Amino acid sequence: MIIWFRYGVILSAVLCLSLLIYLIIKTFSFGTPALNALASGSRKKGIFFAFGGGMMPWEKESAKKHLLTYGAGIIYHAGIFTAFLYLFLDLFSVKTSLYLDRIFMVLMASSLVCGIGLLFKRSLLKYMRAISSPDDFVSNTLVDLFLIFSLFHTFGPQVRTLWYAAAVLLFLYIPLGKIRHCFFFFYARILFGSFYGRRGVYPPRQPSSFE
Repeated sequence: MIIWFRYGVILSAVLCLSLLIYLIIKTFSFGTPALNALASGSRKKGIFFAFGGGMMPWEKESAKKHLLTYGAGIIYHAGIFTAFLYLFLDLFSVKTSLYLDRIFMVLMASSLVCGIGLLFKRSLLKYMRAISSPDDFVSNTLVDLFLIFSLFHTFGPQVRTLWYAAAVLLFLYIPLGKIRHCFFFFYARILFGSFYGRRGVYPPRQPSSFE
């Protein structure tokens, strides 16, 4: 039976990726606005900044005021990508060393703690509940379940069926809910960096000693 769950994970992952690519392609139907002003900067430098210095908390007004949440979010997302890597290594029977398994275990455990903490913050703080939608809670819960079974699997294969089932649910939900930001993030940062890099806004110019 486990082989069918394995196929289910692969098929749901392919479907998920296909729908995400379709959503990206669909954005081109909106067209692009004409850029009448002459370029005063570099698109390439803007993109590098968007993925580098522009990700630092002091460049984000909301993040620099909530450094603990920012740090938890970084760990949470790092652990999620680690769990996906761990899943695909298992799906294709790639053997990993005990040392690498321990790294997977620590990253996924840390991510799970942060994910549950962020879920509690969203649930318990009144102002967070006010700006949250059902999708916020569903997305966080599905990801946390996937992390739980990913972590349990590092101790033994007994939970593999439940792990695969959680992965299928997650892959099917990704294109439908806010989790698709994990894919759109890269696309959006490229557009963001390209536009403001061309305008000469990013990377920020350092003031000279004469200013």
